[in-house]
Amino acid sequence: MFVSKIRRSLIGAAAALSLVAVGGSALAADTIKLRLSSPASANDERAIALTEIFAPAVSSFAEFDPHWNASLFKQGTELEAISRGNLDMSIASAQELAEFFPEFGVFAAGYVHRDAAHQVAVFNSDFFKSYKKTVEDKLGVKLLTIMYLGRRQLNLRTDNVIKTPADMAGIKLRMPGSESWQFLGKALGANPVPMAFGEVYTALQTGAVDGQDNPLPTVQKSKFYEVTKQIVLTNHLVDLNYVTISQKVWNKLTADQQATVQKAADAAAESGRQKQLKLEGELEAFMKSKGLKVYSPDLNAFRSAVQAAYLKSDLSKSWEKGALEKINAL
Repeated sequence: MFVSKIRRSLIGAAAALSLVAVGGSALAADTIKLRLSSPASANDERAIALTEIFAPAVSSFAEFDPHWNASLFKQGTELEAISRGNLDMSIASAQELAEFFPEFGVFAAGYVHRDAAHQVAVFNSDFFKSYKKTVEDKLGVKLLTIMYLGRRQLNLRTDNVIKTPADMAGIKLRMPGSESWQFLGKALGANPVPMAFGEVYTALQTGAVDGQDNPLPTVQKSKFYEVTKQIVLTNHLVDLNYVTISQKVWNKLTADQQATVQKAADAAAESGRQKQLKLEGELEAFMKSKGLKVYSPDLNAFRSAVQAAYLKSDLSKSWEKGALEKINAL
C-alpha cells in the first residue's frame, strides 16, 4: 500500500514529538480536556458508550469533549490531527491505520477476526504489541482499546441456498467500490458490482444486483429486508475500531490517571460490544419475522477460500510474515 510523502514526514515528526513527551512531568491538579473527533453520530453505540461510561470515569481529572458527525475534523484526518498535536482522541479503523502502516491491512481483511471475542484476544495478544508500539513511536498515537462494530452478512434477493463460495457463482453482489472491497466480493465467490450505498435499495428492488453485504443493523435501518429474501450469516468481516489517544497527552498523565483512562476505555468498549451483540441477535429474529430466511453457511469453507485468496494476492504482500497464522492460532 502506498504511503504518501506527507504522511511519511508526519510519521517522522510525530516520532520526534513522542520522544520529547516521554520526559514530560505529570499534569498537576489542572483538568485535562480530551477532545475527540469522530464521524459517528451521537446516538451511535460507540458514542453512547464513551459519553456515558468513559467520560464519568475520568471526570475527576479530565473533561471528555467529543465532537460527533465529523464536526471538528473530516473523516480520515483524525490520526494526522492527533499526530500534529491538534486533537487528543479519535475512533480509528484498521483501514485508516493501514494508510500509514501497510502491515495493518491484515486486520481489515475478510475472515481474519472470527467474532467479537477474537477481536479482543488479538488486540490483547503479545503478537499485537509490536503493532501498538509502531503506532506510538512513529505516529505519536496510542491504541487504548478495541471496539466492536458488527459482522457483515450476505443479504440476497435470490432464494437459492448458499452453503459454500461455489454457491455464490454468478450472483451480482453490491460491494463498495474500492479495490479491497471488490477483492473481498470475488473471494466470497460472487460477481462484485461497485455501487454507491444510496442506490442499493432500488438496485435490489429492480434486480440490478442480487444482493448486498452489511451488518444487520444497516439492513434494518435501510429497509433492505423489504426487497430481499434471505440473510446468509457469513460473518465475512467482523468490523472494528480502535479508541486512540495522543501519546503526548498519555505521557503527561500520572500512573494512576493512565490506569483510570485505560480502565474507562475498556469498560466503554465492552459496554458497546455487548449492546451491539444483543442488537444483532434481536435483528436475526426481526428478519425472520419479516419473512426472510436466516441461516449459517459452511463457515469453514468460506474462511478457507477467502484466506487462501488473500494469501495469493498482492494485498497480503505488505502483511508481516506469519501474521495470519498467528491470528488464526489465537
